[in-house]
Amino acid sequence: MLIERSDKAKRLSISVRPLKGIRVAVPPHISFEKAEQLIYTKADWIKAHQARMQQEQQLTVYDSTSEFKTKHHALRLLTHAHYNMRCLIQDGYITVFYPAHKDVRDSDVQKFIRQAIEEGYRREAKQYLPQRVAYFAQKFGFSYQNVFIKNAKSRWGSCSHINNINLNLHLMRLPDALCDYVILHELAHTVEKNHGPRFWALLDQVCGNAKALDKKLKAYRISIF
Repeated sequence: MLIERSDKAKRLSISVRPLKGIRVAVPPHISFEKAEQLIYTKADWIKAHQARMQQEQQLTVYDSTSEFKTKHHALRLLTHAHYNMRCLIQDGYITVFYPAHKDVRDSDVQKFIRQAIEEGYRREAKQYLPQRVAYFAQKFGFSYQNVFIKNAKSRWGSCSHINNINLNLHLMRLPDALCDYVILHELAHTVEKNHGPRFWALLDQVCGNAKALDKKLKAYRISIF
């Protein structure tokens, strides 16, 4: 925690910043002893924000040295003279333009970069996943209604009661075998709506050793990349 005097501060200010830690700005009219007392009253607030900050620090930090690639695009970070940020996805690149006066590690820039990457994954998913579902459905004789690409926070996929297949755009981050496993898992739900013995028996028939694949899938997180 950094506690420092600030001539510009009009009141005690506590900020919890990803990658930078906790900073307390103390205005001229408040002593450091009084500031410490006030900080103590904010202990619960600080702990809550520290927990959130630690979660954010698990995220990849993208900068000019990053060599990040999706299946079909490479990330490219460029500065420009404007105050806004924009993204261009074409010609094999996810290009993020951010203001030249900003540090690429700033949380708002990092958030925009992750959003740009997600958009890249979304476009790739819309091109790839529906045709992969159609391939497996034809190969193994499954029937389904529609395929929807979503940015779910807790599920790789789901199958509705009317056999719509919902697939997470982050499937594009998985190894091909696990991506296929999720697709087959949801197609199996068009026949068996629960996770009973008949479901796993059916899934074993179409992908082999389904529970081993399911265990491998659990090693991957959806929202962190």
